Amino acid sequence: MSDVIDMPDSDPFDEIVDAPFDAALEERYLVYALSTITARSLPDLRDGLKPVHRRLLWTMRQLKLDPSNTFKKSARVVGEVIGKYHPHGDTAAYDAMVRLAQDFSLRYPLVEGQGNFGNIDGDNAAAYRYTEARLTKTAIHLMQGLDEGTVDFIPTYNGEEEEPELMPGLFPNLLANGASGIAVGMATNIPSHNVAEVIEATLELIDNPHVEHSRLMELFQGPDFATGGQIIDSPQVISDAYESGRGSFRVRGVFHAAEAEEQADRDTGIERLGGGQYQLVISEIPYKVQKGKLIEQIAQAIADKKLPILEDVRDESDEQIRIVLVPKTRNVDPDLLKESLFKLTDLETRFGLNLNVLDASRTPMVMGLKELLQNWVASQIEILQRRSQHRLDQIARRLELVEGYIIAFLNLDRVIEIIRTEDEPKQVMMAEFKLTDRQAEAILNMRLRSLRKLEEMQLRGEKTALLEEQEELEKLLGSPARQRTRLKRDLKALQKEYGLDTDLGARRTRIEEAEPAVEFSMDAMIEKEPVTVILSKKGWIRAAKGHVPLDQEFKYKEGDELAFIRHAQTTDKLLIAAENGRFYTLGADKLPGARGFGEPVQSMIDMEAETRIVGMVVHRPEGWLLLASNVGKGFVAQTADLVAETRKGKQVVNLKGDAKFAVMREIGEGHDHIAVVGDNRKLVVFNLEEMPTMGRGQGVTLQRYRDGGLSDATTFKLEDGLSWQMGGSGERTRTEGEIWQWKVARGGAGRLPPQGFPKNNKFD
Repeated sequence: MSDVIDMPDSDPFDEIVDAPFDAALEERYLVYALSTITARSLPDLRDGLKPVHRRLLWTMRQLKLDPSNTFKKSARVVGEVIGKYHPHGDTAAYDAMVRLAQDFSLRYPLVEGQGNFGNIDGDNAAAYRYTEARLTKTAIHLMQGLDEGTVDFIPTYNGEEEEPELMPGLFPNLLANGASGIAVGMATNIPSHNVAEVIEATLELIDNPHVEHSRLMELFQGPDFATGGQIIDSPQVISDAYESGRGSFRVRGVFHAAEAEEQADRDTGIERLGGGQYQLVISEIPYKVQKGKLIEQIAQAIADKKLPILEDVRDESDEQIRIVLVPKTRNVDPDLLKESLFKLTDLETRFGLNLNVLDASRTPMVMGLKELLQNWVASQIEILQRRSQHRLDQIARRLELVEGYIIAFLNLDRVIEIIRTEDEPKQVMMAEFKLTDRQAEAILNMRLRSLRKLEEMQLRGEKTALLEEQEELEKLLGSPARQRTRLKRDLKALQKEYGLDTDLGARRTRIEEAEPAVEFSMDAMIEKEPVTVILSKKGWIRAAKGHVPLDQEFKYKEGDELAFIRHAQTTDKLLIAAENGRFYTLGADKLPGARGFGEPVQSMIDMEAETRIVGMVVHRPEGWLLLASNVGKGFVAQTADLVAETRKGKQVVNLKGDAKFAVMREIGEGHDHIAVVGDNRKLVVFNLEEMPTMGRGQGVTLQRYRDGGLSDATTFKLEDGLSWQMGGSGERTRTEGEIWQWKVARGGAGRLPPQGFPKNNKFD
């Protein structure tokens, strides 16, 4: 007998749909994006929770982990969550649970942890087999009403269990604890706020639906971070951010010295030591900044000599943050030290506000503060209505039974007789006393001990109470004004529990607009010392300590020699000009010492290796330079306009064709004329006033050439005459006092220079 093979009714290939790849991909990606947005990354404005957090709290409630009960292992909670409600990794679920327990992450923690749940230094929590957890009172407030028909329950991913669609409690969790998340194509970032202030603004909105945003901000103020800190933006900046739902705040750490004697020192974080010495104490750090990494940043800034006015940083924290900063000397300005820390480290950060939430229809939307509160109030009114209707339904069912019990007591003998004699007592009682099926069934199930006079009195009292409650609930459901009044009453009760005078409710983050920043340059951060800067022709640069004689001999690599040498201070900047017309800036404090040959200047700036350096000067903010190219064009520039902020330098002299930048001369005090000499050995002198002042450009014609180009140019005072170095040892200087003979208008061809002028046509 041969085996019978069951053939399918249809060919599987018949189910293949021929569709464009891009359309199929777009459709599937859209499904993924919507899933990420609505079921993972964005919080629901009604309870401020993402699905993983909601499932964690629901699981802990199912496990009866109330604040009054004992802790249970976190592994138990995580196992229940991922097994029944959240089919994702255990690490993701546990990380979410840990965050709910961290008092430096959540302003009002929803989970109370026992064991190592991480710390503000950035250390991770212990594995879930070691830690234990239970719910906090705040979490109970958030879940209050789950058994009162306030929300819908939806099937879990496998259909075996049910979970609440949202948490119905009155606690304003979205604004109280904030949220952050990155979805597909959108993100959310909501800071935490003070519950008492959120409720105050909500009460104002309930009383006056047309309230102005500015009035809400008077009550609401702004963020209240778990780690405290100070928001230093103006009230207008904060208000504008909450009006649109987008913006950012600058958050700073706080300096406070608990051990200082005077209040002024305590408020500024200064602890006085002996001999006029002092130290600064940081007591609060910005939200989401890890204390350990902040201290590493400060220590690295000291090591990199970016904070030379700071000697040391110490971590003396216990339960309270205490970071001690030791200045280099007692003369260091505390305000300067603070400002430098704000600029160089995460002691000042920026928190971006993005009030992007899911509304009641699960639609992502960026809302302003007023719109967000309006939607939350509407959701709480709906929850109040559902709770009231649920209670009314319970009262109706109970009244039905109570009325049946009362009928039974009034006709007790007849009821007993029917039960004893009739084969179908239920049907007989229903017909004789006009009872409903539920009433008759309840009477038949009544215990004998209930057949006493006292029970009848209790039933009548219960009926009266139920009827009164029913009447009140019907009035409540029929009157929006009563609903608003009830909501206000409940909110005020919650506000009292989280009041500003309580330990949990007291505001932590100060909102104070910062004073204008102390103006300081990096020069103030550098210890001022004299140095002598040496730059060789092949581009090797170094700095010898002190102001050594400029004619002192230095060693160079084979084939190299001196190009430029200048006296400077470590606080000075050096302007280095290349033949391509670009100017570069180097800090004198960053140059290598003069024990060796130095380092190639190309390792410090982005300059091509074959580019020749034309000049080097010490930057003086009020100084002026004469700049000229080898084609005889040039202009005057102020040194302040030539400083480059980056390694790439700054293009100052524009060059055309084969032209090259050739001359950079400092214009001395009182100089009023320019002397230009060409390759053709012709000299022209003209008034400095004929030169334009520019920040960048090609310049104007200084001298006209028939052959060759510009050889050199300089400035001088006409009444003193023109001086130049003689040949030989270079120690002799020649001065020509009758230089007026060569003076013409700018752009002239010139005439041969005075007798004794150097053959190389250079003024040096």
